[in-house]
Amino acid sequence: MPTLYPPIEPYRQGMLDTGDGHYVYWEVCGNPEGKPALVVHGGPGAGCKPGARRRFDPERYRVVLFDQRGCGRSTPHASDPRADLATNTTGHLLTDMERLRELLGVDRWLLYGGSWGSTLLLAYAQRHPERVSEIVVNGVTTTRRSEIDWLYRGVARFFPEQWDRFLAGVPEAGRDGDPVAAYARRMNDPDPRTRAKAAQDWCTWEDAVVSLEPNGPSGVYSDRPSAARIALVRIASHYFAHGAWLEEGVLLRNAPLLTGIPGVLVHGRLDLSSPPDTAWELCRRWPDARLVTVGDAGHLGSDAADEEVLAALDGFAGCR
Repeated sequence: MPTLYPPIEPYRQGMLDTGDGHYVYWEVCGNPEGKPALVVHGGPGAGCKPGARRRFDPERYRVVLFDQRGCGRSTPHASDPRADLATNTTGHLLTDMERLRELLGVDRWLLYGGSWGSTLLLAYAQRHPERVSEIVVNGVTTTRRSEIDWLYRGVARFFPEQWDRFLAGVPEAGRDGDPVAAYARRMNDPDPRTRAKAAQDWCTWEDAVVSLEPNGPSGVYSDRPSAARIALVRIASHYFAHGAWLEEGVLLRNAPLLTGIPGVLVHGRLDLSSPPDTAWELCRRWPDARLVTVGDAGHLGSDAADEEVLAALDGFAGCR
């Protein structure tokens, strides 16, 4: 088991008023004079977790965590059907991150995240490279439409029975076209039973995709509390149905913009959700990145992957 740092509590927290009806929860932990670091959670819509605080040396880091729009402790919560998702896009989240940096008086910060979090932090770093000191990614994705299509169609060849059940969760008209968009529509249905069933069906599929991983817990998606599960699926299907509002392949094409920013990319060899080729392509185009491929890890990681992440964060702790 990797040796995480002891649990810590925030010494400062608040709600960022975005000016368009959203309030984004944020917190700061560790040393107020330490190296600034921002944790960018996955999902989209998963919310930040207290366990992420324990990856950082509390004596050397000033760690900032936040819940992206509509999830966690941010309001309005996407589990409420009245919460409008029109102002919940990648562009809005990037603006929120920059406003949070300004609010906290941070000049430059290390960015840490994985899965969807890696997409968001890469987009932020490419927009604001002068504000990023280093990057540590645990599970690389860039949310290309090709990656979305793999997760919600291509990987089905490994799980044909579970795929049939996933497709059965939407009307027949949506099964041969775009099942992700069909689920996004289901998550905005006025009937709460329809939304709840769609969220459960989506999470059951996600659990199936990671079920072959030797080190991942079971039910990691389905076992979430009802409101958190509904918010996750409503936000994720909304983002994926729109290709995250990113031009296809833009984060890979623009990777040279990260030149001068040291990065460590930790990726599982057994990751069926986000196959390792994306991490490989990113590392090839980012001159200052180092790719660590972990043989026993999938999308949910492993002890060995956690050790690599901790080593990277410890290694950057003394850099200013």
